[in-house]
Amino acid sequence: MPLSTVATLKRTVGPLTVNHQGQLPAVTISFNPAPGVALGDAVSKVQAIGRQTLPSSITATFQGTAQAFQSSLKGLGWLLVLSILVIYIVLGILYESFIHPITILSGLPSAGFGALLTLMIFHLDLNLYGFVGIIMLIGIVKKNAIMMIDFALEAQRTHSKSPADAIYEGCLVRFRPIMMTTMAALMGTLPIALGLGAGAESRRPLGLAVVGGLMFSQLITLYITPVIYVYMEELQNWIRGHVYRDKLTAEEIEREEAMLTGD
Repeated sequence: MPLSTVATLKRTVGPLTVNHQGQLPAVTISFNPAPGVALGDAVSKVQAIGRQTLPSSITATFQGTAQAFQSSLKGLGWLLVLSILVIYIVLGILYESFIHPITILSGLPSAGFGALLTLMIFHLDLNLYGFVGIIMLIGIVKKNAIMMIDFALEAQRTHSKSPADAIYEGCLVRFRPIMMTTMAALMGTLPIALGLGAGAESRRPLGLAVVGGLMFSQLITLYITPVIYVYMEELQNWIRGHVYRDKLTAEEIEREEAMLTGD
């Protein structure tokens, strides 16, 4: 049987070999970031071009350094949540309270908002360095509330002051240490934010996240933390009074039952 009866022969140009990945034909396209461009920006740009040009029947995945970069970003969200949880547990053990750690951590949303807003203003993505900057920001920002609340608790226990008077005095006394530590952290990360030095473009999101988060949270924390402290103290006193009232009611019931039985 001649071959022409079952197939059509035509001379053309084609690849010598066809690579496969997972039993499907695969083609590898390599790229190198331009000088001064971070790998995260290059990966985002390649993904955007792929969504615009490739048909829906083609699946694109990264290999090599780009794949390692994407894998490193997968667990950063859980790492951020775990770091906040660990800080809450440590503060709860330190102050022997479930309420005061929430007051201390109340400045973290403003710090995270300031960091993300700064990255948006400078048109930078939240890459690995940006996540590291936000995690650093958690440890730097919470020290403002710790200094104020620690002084306020000591004033309440030692001088029997009201929560409002205690936190107000804490803001006045600890204002200078708070500003000194904040300015020291700002000056330390400002060269990274400016992108000074060789290869500093890749580390710039770290510096911008820390500087922007510190500046925004510094303006907000000094006003929000005292208010949250006063409301949390009122909530804690209400819970204690409610529990004590329920306990007292149970004791009275037991006393009445004892009187009826003659014990």
